[in-house]
Amino acid sequence: MGIYSKALEFYEKALKIFEKALPPNHPDLATSYNNIGGVYRNMGDYSKAPEFYEKALKIFEKTLPSNHPLLASSYNNIGGVYSNMGDYSKALEFHDKALKIREKTLSPNHPDLASSYNNIGEVYHHIRDYSKALEFYEKARKIIEKTLPPNHPSLAISYGNIGQVYNKMGDYSKALQFYEKDLEIKKKALPTNHPDLAIFYINIGVVYQNMGNYSKALEFYEKAHKIFENALPSNHPLLATLYNNIGTAYFGKGDYSRALSFLEKALVIFQKSLPPNHPDIQKVTDVIAYVKKRM
Repeated sequence: MGIYSKALEFYEKALKIFEKALPPNHPDLATSYNNIGGVYRNMGDYSKAPEFYEKALKIFEKTLPSNHPLLASSYNNIGGVYSNMGDYSKALEFHDKALKIREKTLSPNHPDLASSYNNIGEVYHHIRDYSKALEFYEKARKIIEKTLPPNHPSLAISYGNIGQVYNKMGDYSKALQFYEKDLEIKKKALPTNHPDLAIFYINIGVVYQNMGNYSKALEFYEKAHKIFENALPSNHPLLATLYNNIGTAYFGKGDYSRALSFLEKALVIFQKSLPPNHPDIQKVTDVIAYVKKRM
């Protein structure tokens, strides 16, 4: 949390200077808005992030040609926040705008194109169109494998994404195969307390949970929990996702009181950090009601 609040402090100081010194549509002002939006997004504040991203977009749309890379980045940022907020049709709309610019202006193996494919794959993943998600994730992977070194973090993310889809499709051996590739890179590239490592542990935990091995799942969730507690603000949506997973794992083990405790923690964070109509809020509410019936 400290890193983000410090970053915000510096970016806001810079913004005040830019607002006084520059004309209202200056590109540096847009960059400043984008930076602040990015910090809010990393903090899990999805109500503040779009406000700043939209300000940046307005400037870029007025001052840049319609196929400019910065415009694509801006669409990409806004699409990402809509995805975080659970508005997947809006997310797809903005990611598609970014992709169209990038396909026209970039070489077919450009990393930004891989980023667009990954983002679109993620949206399809959320709306449970797994074959479409896999199609876009594989497009991204092919570019990343061609253009980046074998231990690059982006490659780990790509393997992790594909692993998640195979997990959702019920192909657990394939899921674990891609997660192992993901872990191999992350262990070399990241410090032991990095949040991305925690996300990996959650993914592995979910596979074991789906296989009915709840003790093994909880073992990985606990590893993630130790990292998140130190690395994330206490109301971050990722922490809520983890509590939700821990709760459902305890439910699977038949420990309903523990399950309820973690699910209620998840719900409190989701209600604070997400829009009221976000699908995750409804999902947790439904699971809590079901657990209470079983107690």
